[in-house]
Amino acid sequence: MTAEGTKIAILGGRGMLGSDVVSVCRQQGLEPIAYDLPEFDITDTDHLQHAVAGAEIIVNCAAYTNVDGAESQAELAYRVNGEAVGRLGAVVREAGKWVLHISTDFIFDGCGDKPYVETDHPNPINTYGKTKLEGELLLARSGCEYCIVRVEWTYGSAGNNFVTKLIQRAKSQETLKVVDDQTGSPTATIEAAKVICQMLRRKPEGIYHFASAGYVTRHGMAEFILDKLSMDVNLLPCKASDFPSPAKRPLNSRFDCSRIKCLLDEPIEHWQAPLELFLRQL
Repeated sequence: MTAEGTKIAILGGRGMLGSDVVSVCRQQGLEPIAYDLPEFDITDTDHLQHAVAGAEIIVNCAAYTNVDGAESQAELAYRVNGEAVGRLGAVVREAGKWVLHISTDFIFDGCGDKPYVETDHPNPINTYGKTKLEGELLLARSGCEYCIVRVEWTYGSAGNNFVTKLIQRAKSQETLKVVDDQTGSPTATIEAAKVICQMLRRKPEGIYHFASAGYVTRHGMAEFILDKLSMDVNLLPCKASDFPSPAKRPLNSRFDCSRIKCLLDEPIEHWQAPLELFLRQL
């Protein structure tokens, strides 16, 4: 079990998820050390060795996350999401430590009609998903002790996300079109951070799925947000195919979180309550 005062290196510690992991670690008496650009570059081996040497546990939230941008910057996305993660695994193995790495629902094609379990066959349909899958595979091949937590549809106060983008659009447009054929679980990064910090105390190995309980379409999520904020906007449903973009998105992003539930102290909260709290805090 991880004791109070344990030093935790949070790679990507100023990003949307990483900043919440830092915050929750502090609340729980751990000693998080945030590493992020510009002074920390996950593709730099010396930077990795320094970060791993200075902590007992490593959490990797660092990633290239621009899904559309990855289509034109594939080489950079592979360096950050793939090669660097494999190199991190090698450094962790040599140091005899344990790493928790964050991955994504985008490793799946979203063609199935059931929630994805951890053993389902990955088949990414865009470059971002392919680079994240490569990171998972290289981490596993490194021989280090590791845990991968796949998250989906995340939103938080430290980054751009579906929630903040929708609100910005609603302030300037009388009519909004939002897709009703993409389904998943809106997941607050603060909720993911709480789960991650619980896992740091147990140091499990293998792959786990985490998302808030329940499922909703992007259109249904938008309806919820606009209703809670009392924003008078004409919201229309549409299909993902109506919005051509450089990167395809999975239509089904639903996770089966049965495996991770066994490690948690409390049931996973339904997506509506954390989202309503987030909206009140904006």
